[in-house]
Amino acid sequence: METQEEDFTVTPWDVKGRVDYEKLIRIFGTQPLEDGILRRLKDLCGCELHLFLRRKVFFSHRDFDLVLKDIEEGRGFFLYTGRGPSGPMHIGHLIPFIMTKWFQDRFGVNVYIMITDDEKFLDEEDMTLDEARRWAYENILDIISVGFDPDKTFIFQDTEYIGKMYPLAIKIAKKINWNLVRAVFGFTGSTNIGLSFYPALQIVPTFFERRRCLIPAAIDQDPYWRIQRDLAGSFGYFKAAAIHSKFLPPLTGFEGKMSTSKPETAIFLTDDRKTIRYKIFKYAFSGGQPTVELHRKLGGNPDIDVSFQWLKMMFEEDDKVLREIEESYRSGKMLTGELKEYLAEKIGDFIDEHKRRREEAKELIHVFKYDGKLARYMWERELE
Repeated sequence: METQEEDFTVTPWDVKGRVDYEKLIRIFGTQPLEDGILRRLKDLCGCELHLFLRRKVFFSHRDFDLVLKDIEEGRGFFLYTGRGPSGPMHIGHLIPFIMTKWFQDRFGVNVYIMITDDEKFLDEEDMTLDEARRWAYENILDIISVGFDPDKTFIFQDTEYIGKMYPLAIKIAKKINWNLVRAVFGFTGSTNIGLSFYPALQIVPTFFERRRCLIPAAIDQDPYWRIQRDLAGSFGYFKAAAIHSKFLPPLTGFEGKMSTSKPETAIFLTDDRKTIRYKIFKYAFSGGQPTVELHRKLGGNPDIDVSFQWLKMMFEEDDKVLREIEESYRSGKMLTGELKEYLAEKIGDFIDEHKRRREEAKELIHVFKYDGKLARYMWERELE
């Protein structure tokens, strides 16, 4: 469903305006990720929840309560997420992968990661298939760097693995008519037929196991799973469950989301420390006052300050430290420049470590795609 309101737009291909997440829950018909569900999850994993959950970066769900019931009753679950390789990855792209890894670590479950080079070739007017496949390789390195278990993770490119998925994809496609994909995705008469078929392919991994699939993803991807949930029962599978994340706001403010095509909005995983600091100081929208004197007197507003929100959503793990920063900024004791400097150091450390792991990933990529235990099993298996 192409979801548009007067003040914002959220679709699988576009996000515009300042998103009202409470309104989006009502529009999409999802459920808020409430404290009671999070307490059940904490009891089941026996550990502190990830900051993405504690701070409601993941804020919405479909049937996550049923995933918890499956865990409690010993049925288990599996995880599925993905990446459309349209260019270099930025820090916001890592959020669903970090969340997926956390679930894998806590519950020891299988993870399937779809790299949709076919969809990006079909969707991006100026992208060649060779370019999409090249970006797929680069993006896979970044995904491996998150730290998934190589024996319980299968990363697959659609253009490589489509032969295995195609028989099931056409069975799914036969049950999806043009009126449905037009209503859900806003396709028009000018939409190429590849894109109109693609939702059937993206549904296939939700049927990789005879257990419930949990999909951590940004809220804009939810339309795909609405179709899956309508069809799953007719194939004898569970409806996919999902938890939805908010968008890490662009550096430039709270309108829309970070974009690969607008480098001033994002920190990329290839940026060096100098570039990171430059972007934060030049572009990060501030909740501070226009002068030091006024800031000391009136204080800053962390609620509209991108640097603080990035710390809250991703880069400051310690809840106590985050509260101290918030209080200091509100009181005027901490200046905007000091807040930006702190964030720049945090992100610099994060990306330095990511780059180190990325070099190691070059030696592991074949394991995740072909040689790992789960990868070998999937390549040898005939999908139903």
